[in-house]
Amino acid sequence: MQSEQTEIIPIYFNHAKKPYLISRAQLYSNTPSDFDFKLTNSAKPLSQSALTKLLKSVDLAFPVMHGSFGEDGEIQRILKRIGCPFIGSSEEACKRAFDKYKANEFIKSQGFYTLPSMVLKAHLGGHKHKIQKFFADHKIKRAVVKPATGGSSIGVNSVSTVDEALEKANELFSKRVDTRLVIEPFCEGTEFTVIILENRFGMPVAVIPTEMELDYSDHQIFDYRKKYLASRQVTYHCPPRFENHITEKIQIQAEQLFKLLGMQDFARFDGWLMPDGNLWFSDFNPISGMEQNSFLFMQASRIGMSHADVLNYILKSACRRHSIPFPSTSPSTHKAKSKKKVNVLFGGKTAERQVSVMSGTNVWLKLRRSDKYEPKPYLLDMDHQVWELPYALTLNHTVEEIAASCKSAKQDEEKLHKLIRRVVDKLGADEGDLSEKWFFPKKTSLSEFIKQSDFIFIGLHGGIGEDGTLQAMLEKAKVPFNGSGSKASNLCMNKYETAEVISDLKGQGIHSAAKKIETVEGFQKFSAYDFKRYFKELKKELGSKTIIVKPVGDGCSAGIARLYGPTDLEAYISYAKKGATFIPEGSLREQHGIIEMPTIKLVRIMFEQFITTDKIRVIGNKLKWEEKTNWIEITAGILEENGKLRAMSPSLTVAVGNILSLEEKFQGGTGVNITPPPTPYVKPLAVKKAKERMEMVAKKLGIQGYARIDAFMHRKTGELIIIEANSTPGLTPSTVIYHQALEEKPAMYPTTLLERIIETATIGRK
Repeated sequence: MQSEQTEIIPIYFNHAKKPYLISRAQLYSNTPSDFDFKLTNSAKPLSQSALTKLLKSVDLAFPVMHGSFGEDGEIQRILKRIGCPFIGSSEEACKRAFDKYKANEFIKSQGFYTLPSMVLKAHLGGHKHKIQKFFADHKIKRAVVKPATGGSSIGVNSVSTVDEALEKANELFSKRVDTRLVIEPFCEGTEFTVIILENRFGMPVAVIPTEMELDYSDHQIFDYRKKYLASRQVTYHCPPRFENHITEKIQIQAEQLFKLLGMQDFARFDGWLMPDGNLWFSDFNPISGMEQNSFLFMQASRIGMSHADVLNYILKSACRRHSIPFPSTSPSTHKAKSKKKVNVLFGGKTAERQVSVMSGTNVWLKLRRSDKYEPKPYLLDMDHQVWELPYALTLNHTVEEIAASCKSAKQDEEKLHKLIRRVVDKLGADEGDLSEKWFFPKKTSLSEFIKQSDFIFIGLHGGIGEDGTLQAMLEKAKVPFNGSGSKASNLCMNKYETAEVISDLKGQGIHSAAKKIETVEGFQKFSAYDFKRYFKELKKELGSKTIIVKPVGDGCSAGIARLYGPTDLEAYISYAKKGATFIPEGSLREQHGIIEMPTIKLVRIMFEQFITTDKIRVIGNKLKWEEKTNWIEITAGILEENGKLRAMSPSLTVAVGNILSLEEKFQGGTGVNITPPPTPYVKPLAVKKAKERMEMVAKKLGIQGYARIDAFMHRKTGELIIIEANSTPGLTPSTVIYHQALEEKPAMYPTTLLERIIETATIGRK
């Protein structure tokens, strides 16, 4: 939203709802914990009077907090009392929409289709009897137990029996997730979500709905992970695969409910198309999620709106309501600069292809703000064909979704055109409100794409984007690109070879964990006894009670697991042998979430010593540090400046489980990264020594441009045990490289960092 017309002043509320005035740099922190550790040093606490004074000085407030305090009417009540105009629905509308049980009862009273539901209250007894009666009355075989006022499907459980429902209810109450729970039959239909915008006449307009396609068997639901981490477990269809008259029915009812609930400016409604054709709107969100490829932006892009377009449309809507004049865009007096073309390539067919989509689209969106470069998004599909993408298709969640949309674009055109025309007409948008022109995606070969490019920003992870293959092709074609050359990329991709190359740096306080390589085929005829014997020998050889297993050459998170014993090893090998795409949660001891596996069947695996670190946990907004070995896990960005490699301030990484997951490394709101490591626990001199050692490692590996090195660091001496070096690291919105660049003096914002990476590559490869 930041522009010549709009100045953003970020206000952050901590766990205790205490307000702070923060800098724009802090907006790139990943989780609330990332903020809260730094607030005392880097933010200005606001007293009640200071908050009131600040809010009275602004034109508008934009609440973007989800769940309680943000969507339940509480912050809206505070803003109204202060007399600060705000974007979005009123306190009364938020209250009406936020409580799932009350909202369901309300729309039922107004004649809309609903499923039966019941509410359990923590302070009342007789829960089992109430659940039994509900199951019997409605002949329920599968039900959902969820918080009455939760958001993002957190705490939502699928159950089959009364006892299971009671168990989940007691669990949610004991964890204080909510004091009221809703129980309803599991919906046997097709899930959808739709964004509603209020037009300049105060009328609601539903945009193009999105259909969610996923397997609901085995008690799966559209949970937090599926909602916010792109994977093949859920496929989005925008527009939905419904007949147009069904889509229009969804839009009409959504518009009616928006008005009925008294909502304003924008909202997102979730619902179900039932097998009998009925529509059930199950969830009303006064504030839609706004991550880079959220439903708000995905659906708005289908009618030609960029991210800035849709946010400005919402902003203008609120300004009209509050009679606030919106500043007109002043015509530019200077001639637009000629920008250099940068083709951003992402996707591929590796296990980390969806992270690549997040990285590539984020680089593309951030470079759109550059005065120097003109980025264009390109997808490398599963067949290694390259697609030039229109804005709308770039916001799909997975490689498979984007590729499928590209292939069906022409046959979808007639159906989509009618839907788009209807929405655009109803919006009554002003000229410039829809700035993104549609074009059909264009397919070409990888070699032809290279020939046509002036600069290629590689956003691929794993496979040809990181193992030197693509780099070699670009070097041959003399096309500049970001990151290291083919030789260093190939070396860094092989974790065993990386360790071998840096082995002579031991005298400098740089080590690597003990390793052993095996073939998957070598375990072909192993019995349970053989696995037991082998694991015992492995522990002795590597010097640790538990073992890390990972592919020898793949991206930075695919196929990595911690093995506690021979049964874990046997299970891992069985999934590797059959070429499984992921290891289901619960297959290995202490496993948190699924483990994504490489897309190419594993041939060689590497066993590695498990390094025991100090136990660091985040409880509330406090850091709990249990000293065990003085080793901690860190990650540090490397940046080349004037031909010299320099380590940026490292980040302390805090894993929920035993190993950092894909989510914790790259997905917003999941991993906790503290940049720089907190000084009460980690000596600044040790950090300084660690940075010097990181630079030695980068130089030894032949890294160019930028990279990320993961390591264990001794918090008192700065000694390092290198885990791996990533020559083309992830650049998703949540990656720690952005945090580290913002710690630089002066702070380097993401767009500036990306410009620096491109400039270094262009100069270095002339």
